[in-house]
Amino acid sequence: MAPDSVTLAAGGSTVAIVPALGGKIASLHLGGREWLWRSDVIPWSVPDERLAADDHASYVELADTGGYDECFPTVGACRVPDGVPGAGGVALPDHGELWAQHAPTTTGRDDAGAPTATTRWQGRRMAYAFSRTVAVERDGAVRMTYAVESRASERLPFLWSSHPLLPLTPDTRLELPVAARVRVWAQHGLDLGGERAEHRWPVLRVRENAGEPDARFGPREHDFTWPARRGAPYACKLFLDLPRPATGTVRLAVEQGDGRLEVEVDPREVTHLGLWLNHGGWTPFAGKPAYRNLAFEPCIGAPDPLDAALDRWQGAAWLAPGETRTWTLRWRGHR
Repeated sequence: MAPDSVTLAAGGSTVAIVPALGGKIASLHLGGREWLWRSDVIPWSVPDERLAADDHASYVELADTGGYDECFPTVGACRVPDGVPGAGGVALPDHGELWAQHAPTTTGRDDAGAPTATTRWQGRRMAYAFSRTVAVERDGAVRMTYAVESRASERLPFLWSSHPLLPLTPDTRLELPVAARVRVWAQHGLDLGGERAEHRWPVLRVRENAGEPDARFGPREHDFTWPARRGAPYACKLFLDLPRPATGTVRLAVEQGDGRLEVEVDPREVTHLGLWLNHGGWTPFAGKPAYRNLAFEPCIGAPDPLDAALDRWQGAAWLAPGETRTWTLRWRGHR
């Protein structure tokens, strides 16, 4: 474990947080196993002030080491459109600006006695304060409570995404809301119809030769419940609209081997699931082996860059001046 780590444990679950790495969750051990993927290409490196101030800093080249990061107020690098009051023209780096900060973390216990760790970040390019409190409950559930407070004098646009990376294995199975709308943000090595093409989970229409549709047969439908069962390498970033039941929450799950990881969210708070599927289809490093991993990302807003969310997708979230918004994820592991 990296220096300066904070570890919480209860009910057979363990969570390790590294404040110096932007508050990265370096270990999520639930249900008898470790769930987070770890890069063997990029070493852990503590960011400095120069990196934190660099609008062009590349997360995927410098900090995509695995684990669980927080992305705010964007995921993709972008420049906020000039016409946006209070934020117009602001350049935002790749995967947001939290990962490159040293994120102070304090420990304690909640009212039920569960060990907690609260990590805090401050906005550098936009006026906000962001926090995440992780609690490991007596039954082993991991509760993550988030809060973002606007310190701007005008409405503030944002995207938030959790960014846990898991290994993508041949037996990986995804359990997501059937018939939920899926929209495509990025595709590599397969043709899903391009940006904003719509599908219904879990069946996606795939053209076997990217960019060369077969005039005789047209699109073919594939079940992505088992995303690593396709033979050819590919990668894609998808966004699912989470359905809003009249009451209650939605549960999303990943199964691998004899393990099951669940996350429970309230779709009135957390509106989307971002899904990055990398089946040996993408790496930022020319000549290096492509990754095999899965980002399973409850998020607010879509797609990845804030400028596209404000413009083409109309998918950004907003904070009123002085407003604080909160939301909660509850993770559980099972055998």
